Amino acid sequence: MIKKSVVFKCEEALHMKAIAVLIQKASGFRSNIWLLGGDRRANAKSLLGVMSLGIEDGMTLEVSAEGDDEQEALDTITAYLADPVL
Repeated sequence: MIKKSVVFKCEEALHMKAIAVLIQKASGFRSNIWLLGGDRRANAKSLLGVMSLGIEDGMTLEVSAEGDDEQEALDTITAYLADPVL
């Protein structure tokens, strides 16, 4: 398992779209991907799970990945969270 912290950067108006795209990106990997925000942890492939984190602009998240493509998954997800291009 590998981990990396990232600060989520996204305008409020695009927030829900960014979360939906995040789930799509995470679902494209075989690895298990988890997001940790504060004291909550969620499966990055689960819309309800990610929404339960209450992610806001400027929030620091820890992303962890475990599996065959964990490095690619971690790099892709953290890069996206730092700059969600829609």
